[in-house]
Amino acid sequence: MSSDTSDPLQKTFLKYQHVFVLLAPVVFVTTVLLAAPTQGSVGVDYWLEFWWLFPAFLLGATIVNTVGISGSALFVPFLIFIFPLFAAPLAPETIVKVGLISEAFGLSSSSIAFIQYGLVDRRLALTLVGGAIPFVIAGALLSFIIPEVVFHSLLGLALLAASYLLFRADLGHDESSSSDEAVADGGPVDPDLPNDAEKLGPAGVDTDADGNVTRVDRDGDDYSYTRGGYTRRFANYSIGGLFQGLAGFGVGELGIISLLGTKVPVRVAIGTNHIVVALTAILASLVHVFGGGLVGGHSLSLATTPWNMVVFTVPAATLGGQIAPYVSNALETDTIKNFVGVLFAIISVALFVMAAGNVL
Repeated sequence: MSSDTSDPLQKTFLKYQHVFVLLAPVVFVTTVLLAAPTQGSVGVDYWLEFWWLFPAFLLGATIVNTVGISGSALFVPFLIFIFPLFAAPLAPETIVKVGLISEAFGLSSSSIAFIQYGLVDRRLALTLVGGAIPFVIAGALLSFIIPEVVFHSLLGLALLAASYLLFRADLGHDESSSSDEAVADGGPVDPDLPNDAEKLGPAGVDTDADGNVTRVDRDGDDYSYTRGGYTRRFANYSIGGLFQGLAGFGVGELGIISLLGTKVPVRVAIGTNHIVVALTAILASLVHVFGGGLVGGHSLSLATTPWNMVVFTVPAATLGGQIAPYVSNALETDTIKNFVGVLFAIISVALFVMAAGNVL
């Protein structure tokens, strides 16, 4: 039995995670309204200008968190193509920054929900984050100095690759087994399955001497896998990390494929991937806000952040992150995956056309 048990504080947090997570955007929005630096004096009209972003980002966050990919994979194309139809076009670095800030909240919210379900391998997630960090920083700094046409071209390539990989990925939920004897808070009756009394419901994890992992989620479903395949995953997460910093997404799309390719069960892969994408999104957001001056590129101060946009996109992404685990359980993930794959392919073509138009 693993010694990695939850202490009372952690158990309380997970039990009431909906309250804590939903308070986070309230605190964020309140802080922004009271203290965020803006360019000149602003009034109510400024703060309510982009209210319509809330439903758009709520839908986008629910979709991407259900599949386990980066939120910016939908947020960034939305800000490039749809946003200018209702407002002035945004600069590429601003688009990525808004996408990353929103994604960081949405994926953090969803990550906690997946942890509560017992579907996150935290040891594996922290290893993957550690390997991706230098590539995320490099990609974020690179975004300040590349021309807009190159940005759109790379974005198109990333989406095209993500579309291909999504179509190849098997996200069916048929790799777990469930015991009819599992009870709501007492854990599975089967003595061979791990059960951590400190966790909510029948949940636990056990790793034997050979590295074989047995995990039980709070619904009583059990999953068996190993943590082998680090080299393959490192290659995927390094390339994905570069695009994560550059365009706001990439590590989630390549990451989920590498986890599935190394035989990590799909629901555990989706949950674990959330942690990786959330932490790398937070890191990339910080570099995008403060790092422009380090490479002699666009110097983005806090005052240039479109606060009247993020006060709506952050709560929407957070709420979508909480909804996603329930959608993942209720719907066929393959249906959503195929829809997103087709959407990515269409957007990538549009980005290539836009890049070609800027060259001609």
